Amino acid sequence: MNQRTNSPNQRANSRAKTKPAASDHGGLKYVGRHRFVLFILAVLFGGITLRAGYLTVVDSEFLRAQGDARMMRTEPIMAMRGVIRDRNNTPLAVSTPVTTLWLNPRQAIAAKLDVVALAKALKLSPSDLQAKIKRHREKGFIYLVRHMTPNDAEEVLAKDFAGVYSMTEYKRFYPEAEATAHMLGFTGTDDHGREGLELSFDKKLAGIEGSKRVMKDLKGHRVQDVALLKPARPGQDVILSFDSRVQYSAYRELARGVAEHNAVAGVLVSLDVETGEVLAMASVPSFNPNNRGTLDIDAVRNRAVTDMFEPGSTLKPFTLVAALESGKFTTSSHFDTSPGTYRVLNKVVRDHSNYGVIDMQTVLTKSSNVATAQIAMALPRDTLPLLHQHLGFGSTTGSGFPGESAGILQPSNRWNPVEVATMSYGYGVTVTALQLAQAYATIASGGIQRPVSFIKVNGPVEGHRVIPEVIAKSLIPMMETVVTQEGTALRAAVPGYRVAGKTGTAHKAKGGGYSSDQYMSLFVGMAPASNPKIVTAVIIDTPRKGGYYGGLAAAPVFSRSMADALRLMNVEPDRSSERLAGQARLPYRPAAGG
Repeated sequence: MNQRTNSPNQRANSRAKTKPAASDHGGLKYVGRHRFVLFILAVLFGGITLRAGYLTVVDSEFLRAQGDARMMRTEPIMAMRGVIRDRNNTPLAVSTPVTTLWLNPRQAIAAKLDVVALAKALKLSPSDLQAKIKRHREKGFIYLVRHMTPNDAEEVLAKDFAGVYSMTEYKRFYPEAEATAHMLGFTGTDDHGREGLELSFDKKLAGIEGSKRVMKDLKGHRVQDVALLKPARPGQDVILSFDSRVQYSAYRELARGVAEHNAVAGVLVSLDVETGEVLAMASVPSFNPNNRGTLDIDAVRNRAVTDMFEPGSTLKPFTLVAALESGKFTTSSHFDTSPGTYRVLNKVVRDHSNYGVIDMQTVLTKSSNVATAQIAMALPRDTLPLLHQHLGFGSTTGSGFPGESAGILQPSNRWNPVEVATMSYGYGVTVTALQLAQAYATIASGGIQRPVSFIKVNGPVEGHRVIPEVIAKSLIPMMETVVTQEGTALRAAVPGYRVAGKTGTAHKAKGGGYSSDQYMSLFVGMAPASNPKIVTAVIIDTPRKGGYYGGLAAAPVFSRSMADALRLMNVEPDRSSERLAGQARLPYRPAAGG
């Protein structure tokens, strides 16, 4: 019985052997968890390794592209503007590379740019610059200073201002400066034409901007050019009709004439008779297109094409054209101008003297208002207005010059007898200097009017007939007498050449009437008279000393500029040295009249 029954101690020991210890159970659980964590870590590490391998080996191009994208930029490539040249290929307008500084406001603000130091370096107002940056603080680009010299820009860039960068642009340069300013005009800071022929031919001169991909560092500095996206296409050159030598002489002599007579302004236009090309076009006062910081806006306009004026007696040759075309008069016709006055309704037409009975030639030689008024009254009322219309008055020349005026010519049915009479000697109609020069070129070419051209023309140009050839050619010898001792424009004579032309002296319009002491002084002429090659019109606005008649103020400018033009264009003289010497010995007695 005792053998079957165990003691309490024995029973306890027996239970202990059959039940695991608590410490052994916890150890097993720890081992399991450890293995699980190691497994997870191994999986993660393996994934990372595999991903890294994939990115490195398989998708390396993608990574490179993403990195480059954060450094790549597209930049414009500025196109070079075409060169403007004269007829002999001399450059008149060229573009030179300059540096423009710009700012990234966002970057500058983040980097706490020293605005005061930057303003000092750029010679700008610190307060203005600060306000500008604040105003554009959300933008990534604003101009600081445009068109700096590369050296000046480099000095600023060397200071390494935060957010300040540079770009290359082009600035226009005009070698002849004031002499060609009105003809050429100028470009703006965007390198596009703003005035003159720069504006007329802007589409041809302006190139087409290109673009490229560049790599930049974190500071925005360009590291390298990566790819050319679109090549820049330079503008085309323009070859003008002008001869820069003739142009310079024209400007010089015009400026001299304006100064000598203390005049308000002056204009000169020279045309090639056979082609209609503009050889010279000058206006005084002028300006320097290379330095427009203190530009007088009144000096910018090209008076040769914009300003209108009454041409005075320079219209008298065309009154004679109308007379001869009518068949009522011939070159042998005579006119009784006594007593030096002629009444048309309530208007009294006056000559400077009583010329008595004169022939048609003397009408021009003495510049008789009375005779031309008599002619006008003998013709149908619309004759003169229609002739002037056919000559191009009241319409632009079609030159294409920006701002060209058409002048004023009332319709033929609106002219009363008094207006027709005054039109005969150049009042009641307004023209430009270019229109007047073209009209005289029509006479010089035997009655053929050719279009005005600012572009060089190769070979003869066909025009259209405006005046019968026989009449046009008969006028030239008559106009030669104007440039003689007996005429009103001896001072228009050119040594070695026969000159034909006409003076004009017109009262300036003022307050609905005419000024008593302000005049337009004119001379328009052609040479050589035996076979005209060049026509030049000179207008002096309000000469205030040295005489105001066309033969005194305008004629000398014509003489000097025409002499240079004929020589420079290699035009053969048509006057013998004997005749020239004989003429030089004659004393000069200025004739009255215009």
